[in-house]
Amino acid sequence: MDADELAAWLRLEQTAGVGAETARRLLAAFGLPANIFSSSFSALHKVVPERIAYALLAAPSDAVQALIERTQEWLQQPGNRLFTLADSTYPQALLDISDPPLMLYVKGRAELLERPAMAVVGSRNATVQGVANADRFAEILSQRGLTIISGMALGIDAAAHQGALRGAAGNPEGGSTVAVIGTGADIVYPARNRALAHQIAEGGCIVSEYPLGMPGIAANFPRRNRIISGLARGVLVVEAAAQSGSLITARMAAEQGRDVFAIPGSIHSPLSKGCHQLIKQGAKLVESAQDILEELGSLRAVVATPAAIPAQPAAVPGAASADSGGQELLAILGYDPVSFDVLAARSGSDAASLGGQLLELELAGLIEALPGAIYRRIG
Repeated sequence: MDADELAAWLRLEQTAGVGAETARRLLAAFGLPANIFSSSFSALHKVVPERIAYALLAAPSDAVQALIERTQEWLQQPGNRLFTLADSTYPQALLDISDPPLMLYVKGRAELLERPAMAVVGSRNATVQGVANADRFAEILSQRGLTIISGMALGIDAAAHQGALRGAAGNPEGGSTVAVIGTGADIVYPARNRALAHQIAEGGCIVSEYPLGMPGIAANFPRRNRIISGLARGVLVVEAAAQSGSLITARMAAEQGRDVFAIPGSIHSPLSKGCHQLIKQGAKLVESAQDILEELGSLRAVVATPAAIPAQPAAVPGAASADSGGQELLAILGYDPVSFDVLAARSGSDAASLGGQLLELELAGLIEALPGAIYRRIG
């Protein structure tokens, strides 16, 4: 794309009143953006309202000129690319959705956007076990050749990206990961994921439909979810509250004809409510990465079926393993919240001994203490 083409695309995107739908209507009528800006008012007014026709004929503002220059400089950096709807290399999967982005800013391995992919999403405030499940599922799916799509948020998203990068490491047939973000491609949000963003840009790629410099505006994140689901063959929801944004991604996936998968959890956990809701609505309950690969039958020629991988790994990353006494107490506790008194009765332990064991398990990240001396297993 030469400088004039780039300027025309950015000018179209930045014209007041021109959203994605209006831009596509104009492109359908006139072809490339340069043709739009060289058209007469009467020709434009046949397609768009008067105020938008006048806006299209106005000279670009200083802010738009500055954005054009900034984007040209960004594109000179290695690994940075910009796709438009007119490009033959625009990701085919996104052309199949009802609202494809006008432009895509890509930092990293753009070829991943054409490979078989699975989206992995979930809560920002995930449990230790939820993070472990996201990490492990993503690692196995990546090892088997699937690119893992997520949103680079804290919690489940970050764990999915990390697992995918590890699964692809040193494996030429493996997948990798794509982060679809809700800011400009030159901004890392949240800032805590800066190191992860650099790893993704090197081993995977970062994708945004927003212009450079766009900050993390709340409304951007639900909208970018259609790209996460659109790039993927299916969406796995690991943990989600009843009103989680991950359910938006799942709904968009279903509307786009993608498969939806969900990992079940305790009936008492707020972060299981969203997954259980999806399962009731027809999402596929999964307990292993193999469950997903078997459902995606069209991928069998590309992705080898692995041995069954349990949803709950033997050890949670970052947490200590319980000793034999701790494992016995975990078995007694089960997966539903239990009071201290009930645990004492079940285990036959005195209060001091039981309290010490519970504290060790809590510090290991395997259980959590709730108000009223209630304990719940999370590992």
